[in-house]
Amino acid sequence: QVQLIESGGGLVQAGGSSRLSCVASGRSFSSLIMAWFRQAPGKNREFVAAIDWTGTVTYYGDSVQGRFTISRDNAANVGSLQMNSLKPEDTALYYCAVDPDFYNVRRTSHYQYWSSGTQVTVSS
Repeated sequence: QVQLIESGGGLVQAGGSSRLSCVASGRSFSSLIMAWFRQAPGKNREFVAAIDWTGTVTYYGDSVQGRFTISRDNAANVGSLQMNSLKPEDTALYYCAVDPDFYNVRRTSHYQYWSSGTQVTVSS
């Protein structure tokens, strides 16, 4: 069983930056790929970014490409999402998710383990 604990988030002004972190335990972190998703009220959960086991390959959703950066530190069992140039439409509950396999990474159904979510609110 894998446990995921998030930190970061909160209230930030438009144009500002914020960083989310996700610490994994219960399994070797280097055997897991990691992704970030978000869900705004009344909307479906949306793919944000994914990173492979070593940090070599990354994917981003169209709405965050060029503004957000996903990274990981396997020695510390932590993955991060750096969010820059934030917009009010980035306001959502953000989740990290992990899975052993790196395919269909944009699909929520792919992931076995999820965090409980952390709120990011961007004020205009």
